[in-house]
Amino acid sequence: MILKKLAVPFAIAAIAGAAHASAPMAKTQAPGFYRMNVGDFEVTVLNDGTVDLPMDKLLHQKPEKTAKTLEQNFLKVPTETSVNAFLVNTGSKLVLIDTGAGGLFGPTLGNIVTSLKAAGYQPEQVDEIYITHLHGDHVGGLGALDKPAFPNAVVRMDKRDADYFLSKENLDKASAEAKGNFQGPINAVSGYAGKVKPFEGNTELVPGVRSTTSYGHTPGHTTYVVESKGQKLVLIGDLMHNAAVQFPDPGVTIQFDSDSKAALAQRKAAFAEAAKQGYWMGAAHLPFPGVGHLRSEGKGYKFFPVNYSANR
Repeated sequence: MILKKLAVPFAIAAIAGAAHASAPMAKTQAPGFYRMNVGDFEVTVLNDGTVDLPMDKLLHQKPEKTAKTLEQNFLKVPTETSVNAFLVNTGSKLVLIDTGAGGLFGPTLGNIVTSLKAAGYQPEQVDEIYITHLHGDHVGGLGALDKPAFPNAVVRMDKRDADYFLSKENLDKASAEAKGNFQGPINAVSGYAGKVKPFEGNTELVPGVRSTTSYGHTPGHTTYVVESKGQKLVLIGDLMHNAAVQFPDPGVTIQFDSDSKAALAQRKAAFAEAAKQGYWMGAAHLPFPGVGHLRSEGKGYKFFPVNYSANR
């Protein structure tokens, strides 16, 4: 009788165990956002997703050297690469810096709005959008074909990038394979008639957020400086693409640069200043959340990612 009674709970446990074992794998991440303070400002990093990039072919050094460096950092080719945007709440303005890829780069990207909502905001609340440069993975999230994703926002970027990428003349004379470089940005801004307002050079856009020229990766590539109460976050856009390779050797350039020599000079200057002054640095393609500090190490640098904090 005792054995019979014991058999019942064991049978239930076995059934329960079998049920748990058959649960399907989720195979997805939670929406990506990370919150931190910069002085009185609240900054929320938004992850648009990741994209696999053939870094051995894109970075301008011997492919085997790139592959070896990646392997030493427990990475592989192609390299899964984050696409980050940065939402800055100044208390009076809600500013989004870059917008991710939208629908321009396939199903693994295009999650900015999802991440924004998960972070507690709605697209209609965004007042200003500042674009580091008009490559598709930074501007595609604005929307497409007269459908703005952020209907109340003013969109700003350096005039040099606007003149180049939003030019119908450049679109018309581009090769068939290059037309998307122009058509994607043109479609993305098409829903913001009268609200696309380029600026020229170094400009204070709202109190505490200013643009700084970092031309080279594109004709009008721009760095944004967020500063409050003596704290600073410098968002360098695409001055770098791969942490494992370009921090220890900032001299490695990438195929995406329109002017590799100028982009190299800007990267070296940005790294040197960040290491010297000790402020926060953020980048679009650093592993999410893409923010940390730099320290000089030998001929290069070592990156220290932000330490996770539940209390910001």
